[in-house]
Amino acid sequence: MKLNWEGVFPAVTTKFDENLQIDEHWTRVNTEAQLDAGVNGIVVSGSLGEASTLDMDEKAALVRMTADMVDGRVPIVCGVAQRSTKDACRMAEMAAESGAAGLMLLPPMLYTSDRRETMTFLRTVAGATDLPIMLYNNPVGYNVDVTPEMFQELADEPKFEAVKESSDDVRRITDIINLVGDRYRLFTGVDNIALEALMLGAVGWIAGLVDAFPRETVAIYRLAKAGRYAEAVEIYRWFMPLLHLDVSTKLVQNIKLAEAMVGRGTETVRPPRLPLAGEERRRVVRTIEAALESRPEELVAKGLAA
Repeated sequence: MKLNWEGVFPAVTTKFDENLQIDEHWTRVNTEAQLDAGVNGIVVSGSLGEASTLDMDEKAALVRMTADMVDGRVPIVCGVAQRSTKDACRMAEMAAESGAAGLMLLPPMLYTSDRRETMTFLRTVAGATDLPIMLYNNPVGYNVDVTPEMFQELADEPKFEAVKESSDDVRRITDIINLVGDRYRLFTGVDNIALEALMLGAVGWIAGLVDAFPRETVAIYRLAKAGRYAEAVEIYRWFMPLLHLDVSTKLVQNIKLAEAMVGRGTETVRPPRLPLAGEERRRVVRTIEAALESRPEELVAKGLAA
């Protein structure tokens, strides 16, 4: 399937059953909710998808399952986040064989690579696949920073088509555009600076809270794309307490709790993660409940129609 790097791409959580195996029922429930809201693609096996707890066979199975459920309605992008170059190349092959339309590629896991090592790793994986690649920059989470100057240097590799910029610095959007123009399709990957990034030139949003609130996320994106920023800001301000839940070491637990509260998943996570408990859980529940009580339904409906 041709991959158009634009729009809202949910970074979906991986649903687990009581035996901590991939749960087909809740995967289907959530996938259909995303499609019904009008998302433009789906990302599986990302950071939010607990990729570090999935082996490569499970990741490939998740791609196959999701691709079967989606049935060509939107492209499937598979996260590639492996510890070795060999495994990353193999994962890229397995993703393609399983039905992925593209890859979301991180620098090597666990080892903090320097500039030369990072560039060599990214180019080597590109050489092992025919799929288009989104380069995923997340120095806050993974300690390796792919700088705007590095993106400029990588621009000669045609398989690098898009960038997920998650440095937590919205200025990076402008810096990349100033260096390479429209060479890459730029996506924001941080929920609580997403609208700012869209205003500055990002064309897509790899979103987290979309897993529980797909309509609101798509409405903000469509309003921003239409230049109707006042309406987008109004929804965004309502959404912000929830979006802050994405910028946390407990983002997986936070978002899975939100999914459970809106009937689109469960709180089950794979160890070493544990579900939220005590006052930490109560605080997140209060945040979600407050948002649900004041949901801007009319504004969202107008945004979806934009």
